[in-house]
Amino acid sequence: MSHLILTTNDRAEDALRQSRLANVVLGFSSRFVWRKLPSQEQLSMGLKRRSDRHCNPGDHWLDHARCGSLDGFGTRDIGFFELCAKFDSIEIWVDPKANDQLVLVWLLDLLRPYKEVTTKLSLVHTDDQVANYAPESIAKWKLPAFKVTDNHFAMASRAWQAYQAETPQSCFDLLMTDLTILPGLRPALIALLEELPDSVTGLGATEMDILDFVNDGHTNPRHVTEARWIRDVLDENDAGDALLELGAHPAPVVLLGDSAFDNEDRYFGRSEWKVTLTEFGRSILAREDDMWRHNRIYRWWGGTELSNERLWRWDRESRSLVAP
Repeated sequence: MSHLILTTNDRAEDALRQSRLANVVLGFSSRFVWRKLPSQEQLSMGLKRRSDRHCNPGDHWLDHARCGSLDGFGTRDIGFFELCAKFDSIEIWVDPKANDQLVLVWLLDLLRPYKEVTTKLSLVHTDDQVANYAPESIAKWKLPAFKVTDNHFAMASRAWQAYQAETPQSCFDLLMTDLTILPGLRPALIALLEELPDSVTGLGATEMDILDFVNDGHTNPRHVTEARWIRDVLDENDAGDALLELGAHPAPVVLLGDSAFDNEDRYFGRSEWKVTLTEFGRSILAREDDMWRHNRIYRWWGGTELSNERLWRWDRESRSLVAP
């Protein structure tokens, strides 16, 4: 019996491959938070057999797969559905982070029409990040594998369509429904909604955490954006982008290094870099001012384009969505 494990992030892929729980383990490195979503055409093209259209690094779904990881089942040029057809059973291992839940609903929505794949598909939900554990420990786990049903596909499709919508309203409305069939989806949606601009300060929850961390005396940018303390929505690269953005506005909330540095010299790892709060940053942290009264915002939240004129917000006190 041939067995394939698909993971919702590439760090879990490494740990599971070494655990030898499957013939092949492959992870998806797609990021669906803190940036504009790829188009359906881009996502679809990325999963097809490699061709001249996959001309940039990351264009093909196996660009980052390790050499030899597909031995006996194909090459790194193979298409996603072509590979799935080679296995007798397939499991999707799902980490609890918000982006992992988005990868899950995207995958299930994608696979829904392919009965030759869905009939051999199961889900394994983890309570923690797989990559935090040693492969020999993972090999001893006895996590239940849930056969994927039509209800799983229906809920995943609804969630993926809601996240791609032009406003966050559909995602908020999902919280009023029974989401237990995908147990990590509700906390993921709440965490994602909390990243919308706050109704008072204009900053998302992770951005406010960054300010709070800097206010506590942490000045090294690498420490400020470490994955070990930031919330389960942004990864370290996302948090790094968020930090740079907070310092790049006309009215910044943080100062990044010495103002005498040329911007091209400002990169993570320089000992000269120090992050400090501005007076404006302190007023934001105290919830006494609004970021977007002084600056322009241009950002994507799922399929929602946020601007000063079309600024959806999150009220943390009432835990509700605030329309523009």
